[in-house]
Amino acid sequence: MAKRVRVRYAPSPTGLQHIGGVRTALFNYLFARNQGGDFILRIEDTDQSRYFDGALDDIFSTFKWLGIDYDEGPVKEGPYKPYFQSQRLELYKKYAEMLVEKGWAYYCYCDSARLERIKNIQAANKLPPGYDRHCRTLSEEEKEELKKSGITPVIRFKAPLEGTTFFEDKILGKIEVENSTLQDFILLKSDGFPTYHMANIVDDHLMEITHVLRAQEWIPSTPNHVLLYKAFGWEAPQFCHLPMVMGEDGQKLSKRHGSTHLIEFKNNGYLPEAIVNFVSLLGWSYNDKDELFSLSDLEKSFDIERINKAPAVFNYGKLKWFNGVYIRKLTMDKLLELTLPHYQKANLVSQNPTNEEIDYLKKILPLVQERLELINDAPALSDFMYGDIPPYKTWEAILPKNVEKDTVIKILTDAKEILTNFGKEKNEDLQHKLYELTEKHKVKAGSIFMPIRIAITGINKSPELFPVMEVLGLERVFKRLDAAIEKLKN
Repeated sequence: MAKRVRVRYAPSPTGLQHIGGVRTALFNYLFARNQGGDFILRIEDTDQSRYFDGALDDIFSTFKWLGIDYDEGPVKEGPYKPYFQSQRLELYKKYAEMLVEKGWAYYCYCDSARLERIKNIQAANKLPPGYDRHCRTLSEEEKEELKKSGITPVIRFKAPLEGTTFFEDKILGKIEVENSTLQDFILLKSDGFPTYHMANIVDDHLMEITHVLRAQEWIPSTPNHVLLYKAFGWEAPQFCHLPMVMGEDGQKLSKRHGSTHLIEFKNNGYLPEAIVNFVSLLGWSYNDKDELFSLSDLEKSFDIERINKAPAVFNYGKLKWFNGVYIRKLTMDKLLELTLPHYQKANLVSQNPTNEEIDYLKKILPLVQERLELINDAPALSDFMYGDIPPYKTWEAILPKNVEKDTVIKILTDAKEILTNFGKEKNEDLQHKLYELTEKHKVKAGSIFMPIRIAITGINKSPELFPVMEVLGLERVFKRLDAAIEKLKN
């Protein structure tokens, strides 16, 4: 029988969660759920010098916000605890020393000064960089002398000098390297902490990981990992290196393209449903036509065989489109919950809002929901709904081309007369009467409706005018028309 699928996401708490890491976590999670397997969260915190305060909380909040739940890990302790590598140091020491005993590793006593000297010599002579394997061939007498000197050694892996090492990647097929290109990499540092290679392999084996889904940037490290599995006599998991995430310029996604950390997308008004849907399609597709998937849909549909080889392009415009789709699916109560803090920040709603303020906001939100792409944009799209007179942001456009100022004043005056019956006559009838002003003033329809729109809202692009007037009330509509007429006269 096939083994139960067990996968892991193993972030280092050295920074905030990058969208590429989120993609890796999501693919691992979806694969586990689709296969009825286990998804493990493991914290690789052995690089204490780069520990970032707040990174751990960011990992947990990222999972919670996206709706990704792990089966084993910190707080949800399973049979392979602990899930912090810094709490597993004795294990790594034990297995590193085991490799020394088996002849697959050796103690290296070279200090930083010698290593720097070798590096400089290699650079000056244009030689390949890397450790020169000085301690690999020490005699027993030399080893004893160095032990007595009090130097705390590192443990290095004894990479084979000839032949090749290969592995089968689930996406990329067979990948093979010449052993002569490999280094004698460090397994255990002098401070007792393991390197990534050592801790990664030991933990993946002990936690019974069956598939390793990770970014393609780890491909150069994989031959080292394959050799470690061979040295221990352990079965390697199935490797699956995910396609790179690139900007639209074909370069690796970075800050110069835009937001890259999940917290930035969250703070900028993106919904978790949109992020999950969009990120799931970065290198994976269900078919050529479907692109809207809930997390539940993805759990049922995700197939590792449909991951692409080619790099995935991160299209910010497409993400924004997804976000708009999911905003339009929100209930009014949820939209109110998400947008209220932004209206408060914009000082349109008080910090302790009254029932009247909330009721008014509930009337405004349906006007902007269809146009929203980011939650944060709601106040800017509807601030004209507050106050008696709107801030005229595009005042110049109130005068259409080739239309005299006096004609616009007459159009607004006639509009005010027609709108006195607003709420008494059908909106379609009132709109028809406004349209008839084109004949009276010998202008196009746009030269009628644009000045009216700007007079009432202060902008040339707003929600449909009649629903806006219904929320504003006729008294404020007339105040705004009068203000615009007066502004034109002066």
